[in-house]
Amino acid sequence: MAEPVPGRAATAIGPTGTILRLEDLPPPDTKRWVARRKAEVLAAVRDGVLSREEACRRYNLSEEEFTAWQRSIERHGLGGLRVTKLREFRSAG
Repeated sequence: MAEPVPGRAATAIGPTGTILRLEDLPPPDTKRWVARRKAEVLAAVRDGVLSREEACRRYNLSEEEFTAWQRSIERHGLGGLRVTKLREFRSAG
């Protein structure tokens, strides 16, 4: 198990209410981003398990993509992170 980093939260509460640690997050080579995995990464950043910059670097995400995930979950909840729902929400304005 990794040593905790000073000033960093050791755990986050995931989208299903489970406790997430850094090692519980999706692997860095994740290719298939289902809504739950996106929400887990967002929760980890929100709760300080890793920084936004670390998340973008770890998962090879652009700042724009990460921001889009944040907006989608804020506006539409977990369902807003689904790729098919994103298309519907974007076309609805």
